[in-house]
Amino acid sequence: KSKPQPKLESRDFRGRVWLTRPRPEIDRVGSAWLIRKFIDPKAKFIFNSTVSAHPKAISFDMLDAEFSHQGEDCTFETLTRRFAIRDKVVREIGEMIHDADLDDTRFQRVEAIGIDRVLKGWAKQGLTDEQILRHGFECFDALYAFLQSR
Repeated sequence: KSKPQPKLESRDFRGRVWLTRPRPEIDRVGSAWLIRKFIDPKAKFIFNSTVSAHPKAISFDMLDAEFSHQGEDCTFETLTRRFAIRDKVVREIGEMIHDADLDDTRFQRVEAIGIDRVLKGWAKQGLTDEQILRHGFECFDALYAFLQSR
């Protein structure tokens, strides 16, 4: 078991370029949404298969990434924990992304499986990575609003 990592301050990560793998699916889109909404409102996202292609970028959900799966957590959960985001709805969305991304039933949350299928469908339709992120952000904004209103 890895030792707990120090909490990070979002202010130290503002206005940055964030790097992830191409063809984003549930964990990458959800993590990018989380980054833009709670960590870096001006985040710019780029896509490449290797971290070394953009050494100044902050990498997530990829091999050798600064932020990725850790222990039993998906990348979204890792970011939530590292940046100490204490939003109840974010925690719920993290459970949904976890179950959809890791294909386990740890939290018994099936809500994000539909979003995952839609994201994969947009990729099959030929949408660009940027378009998938933009549409995915709209899905997560709507899910967040719905869960907050309960």
